[in-house]
Amino acid sequence: MKVDRKEKIKGTLCGCEDCSDSNKYFENLQQIGKELKFDQNLNSLFAFFNALGNKERLTIITALNNKERCVCELEAILDKSQPSISHHLRELEKVGLIRGWKKGKYTYYTLIKEEFKNLIVSLNQEFSFE
Repeated sequence: MKVDRKEKIKGTLCGCEDCSDSNKYFENLQQIGKELKFDQNLNSLFAFFNALGNKERLTIITALNNKERCVCELEAILDKSQPSISHHLRELEKVGLIRGWKKGKYTYYTLIKEEFKNLIVSLNQEFSFE
């Protein structure tokens, strides 16, 4: 962070929050930022949201919720090409939301519901409003 920006922020901090030492308060806030940046739970949630932040991937997750499906079925559901579907499937596999396997000459995919549930629970715990 540039020095002039840092000083400007320090100058306003004690105006929005009751504090006596803006330098110390700024350092505390910087530490919180560092901890959050490397928080594994938040990083997992980010990857989860990133995976679901695409309509095709969300459609794939929904299609796999009730039944395992082969890539050709997903092509028909999404009306997209096999390379496009494969790209989205790789992204979902990276996050651990789906698993694929060969069955003859076809590749089938299934939703890993337990991982999906774990991420939902984690999201609820992170942002609990109780």
